[in-house]
Amino acid sequence: MRREKSDGSTRHRIPERTIARLSIYLRCLEEVVADGTVAVSSQQLAKRFGLNSAQVRKDLAYFGQFGVRGLGYYTEELKQNLERILGLDQEWDVALVGLGNLGSALLRYRGFQQRGFRISVVFDNDPSKVGRRIGKVPVRPVEKIVPVLRRRRMKMAVIAVPASAAQAVTDRLVAAGVNAILNFAPTQLFVPKGVKVQNVDLSVMLKTLSFYTTRSARDTRVSDR
Repeated sequence: MRREKSDGSTRHRIPERTIARLSIYLRCLEEVVADGTVAVSSQQLAKRFGLNSAQVRKDLAYFGQFGVRGLGYYTEELKQNLERILGLDQEWDVALVGLGNLGSALLRYRGFQQRGFRISVVFDNDPSKVGRRIGKVPVRPVEKIVPVLRRRRMKMAVIAVPASAAQAVTDRLVAAGVNAILNFAPTQLFVPKGVKVQNVDLSVMLKTLSFYTTRSARDTRVSDR
């Protein structure tokens, strides 16, 4: 059998949905590896996790060719490749802006650090919080975002502030050199080219679930007639 190699590069623009699906594939592979499975085909992945096998192959093809002809993918090897592609083969220091209820919950969430994302500094505008340490994490004033993040060369941040303050915070983060922002504020942010914003609007997600729940209830009433 001939092992196909990947150089981890691509000349084509990679669709954003493909990048999002890579994290799903990685999560599936982590489970497969934990089960002790050495090799798996795209069809087997699809059947086990409800994926689309053709989509799996197409998505991976953006980054080269993986696996062994006639066998599939060596699970540990593919997992490591996806971790490298996603930048998860290193630890990332993350800044958190906003230490309200949501920010406090995010700071306590252990899943970030387990995946290599470490919230190492928090910013807030509440004088009663500034100057404290939450565990080992210092709470600094929002006015210090630019000098602190520039000095620490941090590129990733999480915004958990009210919508009215989100754009001003974003402007400070961009000025500090941050180019990746996870935004929990329910508002659209405007950033220059080269800065990526990932929005997480919990109310929108709940409204979407409400739609499906309502439609399901209507369908049930119709079927009962």
